[in-house]
Amino acid sequence: MTGTYAPTLDDIETLARAALETIPDALRRHAHDVVIRVQDFPDAETCSDMELESEFDLLGLYSGVSLDHDEAVSIRQDVNMIFLYRRPLLDYWCETGEELAHLVRHVIIHEIGHHFGFSDDDMEALERLADERAGG
Repeated sequence: MTGTYAPTLDDIETLARAALETIPDALRRHAHDVVIRVQDFPDAETCSDMELESEFDLLGLYSGVSLDHDEAVSIRQDVNMIFLYRRPLLDYWCETGEELAHLVRHVIIHEIGHHFGFSDDDMEALERLADERAGG
């Protein structure tokens, strides 16, 4: 992102869609039904359910049926979604100086990892592969 304005919801969504293009093909092919939603903050129910001290404490969230439980559900009740929270992402971005595209990609991979039930080590390996694909 360049310029002197704060990236918009649409800007974050654009970064998220680009991030999806860099995740390993084997993972991306299984994540095709995951919807990405960008909001400024998590809603009050999410903050309460997760016992957040601040609405800035959550960068992203997977919501839906985990794949390890998906086969047991005959009729899907929820849409699989990844929520990205723009204001906490921008706050983290400003505090760390990390490239915003890299941060969004990290959160996307982490949330997709939750979708697939991967360990933290698995997600770190996926992130390294995605970084290589993205040229960084």
